[in-house]
Amino acid sequence: VALSGTLLTVEPLRHTPAGIPMLNFRLAHRSRQVEAGHERQVECEMSAVAMGEVAVGMSRLQAGQAVSVSGFLNRKSRMSSQLVLHV
Repeated sequence: VALSGTLLTVEPLRHTPAGIPMLNFRLAHRSRQVEAGHERQVECEMSAVAMGEVAVGMSRLQAGQAVSVSGFLNRKSRMSSQLVLHV
């Protein structure tokens, strides 16, 4: 999954119990897409998490900055159906 947008929030860098850097952030996406031959406005917000060196690099960014990220989607937790983008 690839997504571009503006950082809404960037939480402080933290570490997992195994010592791996981890960063939670929220991304706002806006674009125009073509569906069934018609253009439409697309707007969404996505929770995301970065791990390792990507987390360290993203921890230097601030809310309001434009970013492009790629990764995969997974549930927030075993008991949740909410999706989180892992970059």
